[in-house]
Amino acid sequence: MVRTPLTPEERERGERFGRLLREARGDRSMVDVAARAGISAETLRKIETGRAPTPAFFTVAALATALGLSMDELAADCAPVAAA
Repeated sequence: MVRTPLTPEERERGERFGRLLREARGDRSMVDVAARAGISAETLRKIETGRAPTPAFFTVAALATALGLSMDELAADCAPVAAA
């Protein structure tokens, strides 16, 4: 299966999501948060750095739970930025 290249907006939204996760993680270790979410630390690293800008829904939901974030917060904070 060939994956369609991401648009610049999708990449930027993935970077915003990664920043939000890093901020929410605070001083907790990446390994601890990843374990709580049931994902590998490498997967979390890729998401936080924007190298995996479109994680699966259940991965996002697990991270939200592990970090005490609501899906509504994540959706609002990572919504596409409207063009000026």
